[in-house]
Amino acid sequence: MADRHSEYLARAVASLTPEGRARVDEVLAQLVTAGGGHESLVRFAELRKAEADAGRTDVTTDADPVLTEREFDGLFTGFTTIRDQEPLDDVADWANAVLALLEDDATRDSPK
Repeated sequence: MADRHSEYLARAVASLTPEGRARVDEVLAQLVTAGGGHESLVRFAELRKAEADAGRTDVTTDADPVLTEREFDGLFTGFTTIRDQEPLDDVADWANAVLALLEDDATRDSPK
């Protein structure tokens, strides 16, 4: 399932318009500020920004940072809000793809 969601994120990132890329940069900065600038949130945002700016997801081999439950919840809430309220369809689709990956990470990291 993670591979399918990785492919979804790759398609969403590739579909971002120049206006969408600029908006992604804005919302990521807002999420970092709202999250208190925690190092793992900053790193998560940097990875997503690099992907959006490049228009592809293979720009780095760095793994996503390990998030605390509070950081995860904040990101999940933030990306849900973006998906549900963002007027730019490409940005809303990108946020939905990030949510799918976050859900995969939560499922993978939960005790079996």
